[in-house]
Amino acid sequence: MSPFRAAEAVAALLLAVLLTLVAGCGSRLPERAFETRPTATPSGGEPLRVGIITSTTSPVGGQTFTGPRDGARAYFDALNARGGLDGRRVEVETCDDGGSGVGNNACVHRLIDERGVFALVATTALNYAGAPLVARAGVPDIGGQPLTPAYDTSPHLYGIYGSSAPRTGRAPGWDGTLYGGTEVYRYFREKLGARTAAVVSYNQAASAAYARLVTRGLRAEGYRVVEEQVDFALPNFRAVAADLRAEHADVLFDAMDTHGNVRLCEAMQSLGVRVAAKVTNVQNWSSAVPRDYARAPGCRASLWVTGSSRNYEDTGQPAVRAFRTAMGDRPLSQWQLEGWAAAMWFTDAARSCLARGALTRGCVEDFMNRPEPYTASGLLLPVRFEHLARPPATRNTCLSVARWQDGRGWVSQGEMTQNCATVPQLGYRP
Repeated sequence: MSPFRAAEAVAALLLAVLLTLVAGCGSRLPERAFETRPTATPSGGEPLRVGIITSTTSPVGGQTFTGPRDGARAYFDALNARGGLDGRRVEVETCDDGGSGVGNNACVHRLIDERGVFALVATTALNYAGAPLVARAGVPDIGGQPLTPAYDTSPHLYGIYGSSAPRTGRAPGWDGTLYGGTEVYRYFREKLGARTAAVVSYNQAASAAYARLVTRGLRAEGYRVVEEQVDFALPNFRAVAADLRAEHADVLFDAMDTHGNVRLCEAMQSLGVRVAAKVTNVQNWSSAVPRDYARAPGCRASLWVTGSSRNYEDTGQPAVRAFRTAMGDRPLSQWQLEGWAAAMWFTDAARSCLARGALTRGCVEDFMNRPEPYTASGLLLPVRFEHLARPPATRNTCLSVARWQDGRGWVSQGEMTQNCATVPQLGYRP
């Protein structure tokens, strides 16, 4: 995956791990695991079947991982309404793996072996245990969310943010080491003049490990770092808020789940603590902010988000308008937009093959592995798959940035293709 998103994928997995520790994890595949969309065979030929695996009923919560699936389905629905792929309807089969490795393997077997899907699209799995099975079957998995290191490990898997790793199937990244850039920290240092950063984590191994990675990146960018840790079971967020005020923190990062973030914001609100930016990630980039932070309007006003895809609020962009039209009146999220982009990526690859005379998996993968970067009509920062033998020491990386404003939603901060910097790449082991 791209260097920045490699690091943020750790955060995404962390949030899932933290909540799984609270809820417990079953291994039984949910009764609602297989949800086949009704289809009809068009006059142009047999349907082209694709699969979407999502941890819909995982211990993390029913709506946590469904955004990419919903965005991809909306894209294929709109595509079919326009006549499909050269007259062939795209038939979407979804599978809920329940957030477990057993369930994920069952979904892979169901979709590939029993249903014979041509490809997987917009996979969003808490435990992608079936990734080696997908790779051995040679089925392209396009535009998945990198919640685990699978997309930097296995061939035939193409994460939504790209990858520079060799992906031989033996170990993630380069001999088990992944790399992430410091562009987020560089951005807030240069744009807001931030010099003191706070990093809040739980006293839990995964949370603490990610906090150390963030702290390392901040220090590489010259920040003074205030490290705060709270008890996972009985967190004292008021004490953290008081420390933030005493330390005059400019910017706040965290290694916590959404619930912890909301409680921290409420503590900051009650003590009148403000920061220039409370930075969150793409998982929390949604229209649910007013509901989630209803009791912390001051903290809500300091929310910023960073990512690698175009803000779903940027309706001046035709590709964003098309996405929003298809989504209708549903609540929106950035993960839905990225699922839409994943479905577009598969469709563009398939079209290129049809134009050459034959739609094969090998042809689709040739499109995915081409040297030209892919942008999904401007919805994604340029993405490619490089298979570098050695990790780069530095990288010029761009960033999509937005901040929350009541009454306006997420407001983009500059053009994402111009929010760029050449930054060091820091290694970590997932």
